[in-house]
Amino acid sequence: MAFLKSIRTTLEMIKWEHSVFALPFALTGAVLAANGWPSWRKTIWIVVAMVAARSAAMAFNRLADAELDASNPRTAMRALPAGVLQRGFVAAFTAVMTALFVFAAAMLNPLAFALSPLALAVLFGYSYTKRFTAFSHVVLGLALGIAPAAAWIAVRGTLDPRILVLTAAVLLWVGGFDVLYACQDLEHDRNMGLNSIPRCVGLVGAFWIARGMHVAMLLMLAELVRLFALGWISIAGIVVVALLLVYEHSIISPTDLRRMNSAFFTLNGVISVVFFLFVTADVAMKRFL
Repeated sequence: MAFLKSIRTTLEMIKWEHSVFALPFALTGAVLAANGWPSWRKTIWIVVAMVAARSAAMAFNRLADAELDASNPRTAMRALPAGVLQRGFVAAFTAVMTALFVFAAAMLNPLAFALSPLALAVLFGYSYTKRFTAFSHVVLGLALGIAPAAAWIAVRGTLDPRILVLTAAVLLWVGGFDVLYACQDLEHDRNMGLNSIPRCVGLVGAFWIARGMHVAMLLMLAELVRLFALGWISIAGIVVVALLLVYEHSIISPTDLRRMNSAFFTLNGVISVVFFLFVTADVAMKRFL
């Protein structure tokens, strides 16, 4: 029972349900690669690889940041700094999820397996970037942005440069909302000597940078539509994403961060699912016409 309780606490700590952020974009990459729905075998292993990779990365991040989390009032009650979980257990969980990710990559194809250490280097390396660069938000964006390119490789066994446009879009989307999320920790970052965009340019400047990144994301999505000759359904999806982003930015401001969790967790999960559904419907319609 103690083991199961620790597993449950670990899953709560890493918020495994938030795999929904990158998973729909990965599946979008898979749909574009297959020009339809990929085989169920491919789909299952892509999902396993994505969830395992994110779980390993999040658990590793909690280990790397345990002392910093303990000093931050917003994060002091997380499982590790609060003493609810032991570092050894979380380290073992990280190792198991890492092994599962590599195994899933091997089950997909040789290129996915060969590139799995590079993906892990990006995922784990992010946890240390805020110690020396304000562009840690971009690295986090890259960590999630490689998902659609990885899914393309999983389906095709090769990489098409066109899918990198979706990687860029996800990078800008994630980086933008991470800039906003980091606004909550401005004082803590200053006190601990950590780097972030809000610390460099202040809250107002950070909000403008996040807005610019999200506008650039929409431009990347439009370019994706052009490159893959997608139709009006995908364009409608971009419009819905744009409206969701406008709403996300409207419910928070440099002087009012109270609804940050709603903007960060709920709306961003909806955005990724919406775009996936619209693109999938577009590709399916093209196949049947």
